[in-house]
Amino acid sequence: MFFERPDGGEIAVLVHIVLEAEQDQEDPLEFEELVLSAGAEPVQYIKGTRKRPDAGHFVGSGKLEEIRAAVQQHNAELVLFNHSLSPSQERNLEKALQCRVLDRTGLILDIFAQRARSYEGKLQVELAQLEHTVTRLKRGWTHLDRQKGGIGLRGAGETQLELDQRMIRQRIKSINKSLVKVRSQRQQGRRARQRADIPTVSLVGYTNAGKSSLFNALAGADTYAADQLFATLDSTLRRIELPDFGAAILADTVGFISHLPHKLVEAFRATLEETTQAALLLHVIDASNEHHEDLTEQVNDVLVEIGAEQVPCLRVYNKIDLLSEDRIPLLERNHEGRPSRVWVSARTGAGLDLLRSAISELLGDDVIESSLHLSPMQGRLRARLYARGAVRSEHVESGGNVCLDIRLPRHDLNRLLVDEGITSESIGLTL
Repeated sequence: MFFERPDGGEIAVLVHIVLEAEQDQEDPLEFEELVLSAGAEPVQYIKGTRKRPDAGHFVGSGKLEEIRAAVQQHNAELVLFNHSLSPSQERNLEKALQCRVLDRTGLILDIFAQRARSYEGKLQVELAQLEHTVTRLKRGWTHLDRQKGGIGLRGAGETQLELDQRMIRQRIKSINKSLVKVRSQRQQGRRARQRADIPTVSLVGYTNAGKSSLFNALAGADTYAADQLFATLDSTLRRIELPDFGAAILADTVGFISHLPHKLVEAFRATLEETTQAALLLHVIDASNEHHEDLTEQVNDVLVEIGAEQVPCLRVYNKIDLLSEDRIPLLERNHEGRPSRVWVSARTGAGLDLLRSAISELLGDDVIESSLHLSPMQGRLRARLYARGAVRSEHVESGGNVCLDIRLPRHDLNRLLVDEGITSESIGLTL
């Protein structure tokens, strides 16, 4: 860090205060999962109730003494608050408790820093951390006065605080430049997929809903998957083949969480563009979580925030193998007869065939079912249609032309025609 604070550690005291003035409260159990995912060792969970936060320490004097006693009893090195603390509250608490204090946002940022693997992911996490840190620099160096005057002692006329702030601003500027290049490369890849008319299917959902396990099961990949919050941070793309449809790109993305820090949403906006630009969203839901309906609504809120609420969505209820009742794989349809929900288990593979069929059906709204009239000189196109399994029947016409009854996605047919230099009109097809 760029400023003096107590060293961090793993032994932690957790604090959760129910605020009567707030309607939307944080989940204390989820907070404990976050703490464990960060690698901390919680030794005591202190809870309480207040009408509103204290301006100086967030908690009252009595609760502050209780926290201090817990820190001393367990030799705790860290106090974690399941709330957003102001910079002044964080500093006051650290001074009173003589140990490191982190709020919910700082904890999530730390988890993201641990999980980032790609160059872009590391840049995005560092950017969010710096923007969070710069607000907490004030009076962090009050023991230093302005640099002294005199020969050999004159400085830039800045306090250490001002130097640190300038260093952070310069680093933020540098990261933003690097991210512009990375995002440009990502946009080029997205444009290439669009030119090839390959649709993207993006996995979204609450953290630890099983997105990466489902991604691996559908794509035959081996991306990291674990039973912890934010196991996956970097987005991953894989090409998959769907029955009765063809090729599609499957995208695994970072999991959502309630009150995802706004700085993280901004920093990961480029990654989340895979979601906003997708042809179909697979909203993965942990069916074994008794609060899955609330978590589903929180994911929907994030989708609205990033502008992806209009993208067609299929709900995938995962982990049916963990349900107490005997839930069999099931495909549910809405009043229009379109797939709306699929019940699967990524771990056992149950229901994945139903999921693939549902994806194909939803993407296949733009499937061509028609007849083509090919001349003997267009035999290469005929062979490629057969190779894709698109030909349903064939008969030879007088004059040697071949009539093919086909069924395949419009984007696949368009690509074949472009590759062969054939227009749709020349084969009796109107697209």
